[in-house]
Amino acid sequence: MPRIIPIRDLKDTAAISKLCNESQEPVYITKNGYGDMVIMSMKAYEEKLELLDVYTKLEQAERQLEAGETVDPRASLQKLRAKYGI
Repeated sequence: MPRIIPIRDLKDTAAISKLCNESQEPVYITKNGYGDMVIMSMKAYEEKLELLDVYTKLEQAERQLEAGETVDPRASLQKLRAKYGI
C-alpha cells in the first residue's frame, strides 16, 4: 500500500528518512491535498534505475530481433553477468 503524507510532515527529516528506508516503496508527498512529490531511499532509487536499464536493453534486443538482426546470446549474457556481478 502506498504511503502518502502531507508536505508539512517533511519537517521531521529523521522520521521521513526512517520511513523511506523501512520500505523499498516510494513515499508520496501531497500539498493542499494534491500529489506534489515522491521520495524514496537511495537503495530503492538505484534498484529502480537498474531495472529501467534492464528494460531498456530488453526493448533494444526486441527491436533487433524484429529487424532481423541476430545477436550472440552467450556474449550478451556474459556482459550482463559481468556488469551485475552475477
